[in-house]
Amino acid sequence: MTLNCKGKLIDFSTPKVMGILNATPDSFYDGGKNNEVAHALKKVAQMLEEGATFIDIGGYSSRPDAIDISVDEEISRVVPIIEAVVREFPEILISIDTFRARVAKKAILAGASLVNDISAGLLDDTMMDTVSKLGVPYCMMHMRGTPQTMKKQTQYTDITQEITRYFSERLAIARTAGINDVIIDPGFGFSKTVEQNFTLLNKLELLNHLDVPILVGLSRKSMIYKTLKTSPKEALNGTTVLHTIALQKRASIVRVHDVAEAMESITLLSQF
Repeated sequence: MTLNCKGKLIDFSTPKVMGILNATPDSFYDGGKNNEVAHALKKVAQMLEEGATFIDIGGYSSRPDAIDISVDEEISRVVPIIEAVVREFPEILISIDTFRARVAKKAILAGASLVNDISAGLLDDTMMDTVSKLGVPYCMMHMRGTPQTMKKQTQYTDITQEITRYFSERLAIARTAGINDVIIDPGFGFSKTVEQNFTLLNKLELLNHLDVPILVGLSRKSMIYKTLKTSPKEALNGTTVLHTIALQKRASIVRVHDVAEAMESITLLSQF
């Protein structure tokens, strides 16, 4: 399984790591740490050194009950950082974490090379056409509602079956729009209870029949620290455990705050 990203063919026979860079004041774990360009460059350098293939930059916090911001505010947060990062690291593969087509376009023109959309095009009906015209890979996530309403939309009859159907439908629309390279993300923590997250992880391998790379975002999330009765700060060990399970179930990409530890999981699993 491969992905054409910025002219590079990414081979997922070995799983890859996507490092998180939140250019936000209110993200649940690292909000406010990387808003300034100098801090962002330092963090990116560290993640690349530790082995990240992708750097995911976002300016809109998608945690539950996050504050809604304008498109212009989101652009002002991410574009200067993307431009600075690309100047410093010309070969870097940047993913823009946004559900808004105008933000995606500005970010790609600034040097990003992949669009990571938590709504799979459902929150902006121009997104898929925009991605198609830009000719970049598209990561689509499962979520119901918005970050402000998703906690109230957790009713499922069979969560794995419903998410599989969701991706089948969204993939068909993406293909019709002319998007060639697609990644799916089951959306751990988005419109799902803790119990539903574990059910989904337990059956993650069932999504492989869709024949596209699977990205998992488990890093330091509430399904870990609520289960362990700790906090996001203390959730690294639990994150590594769940990453290992996801990788065993053939996840292609892990989206993480802690790149070195994720790379260790991949390296050790490659011995089996």
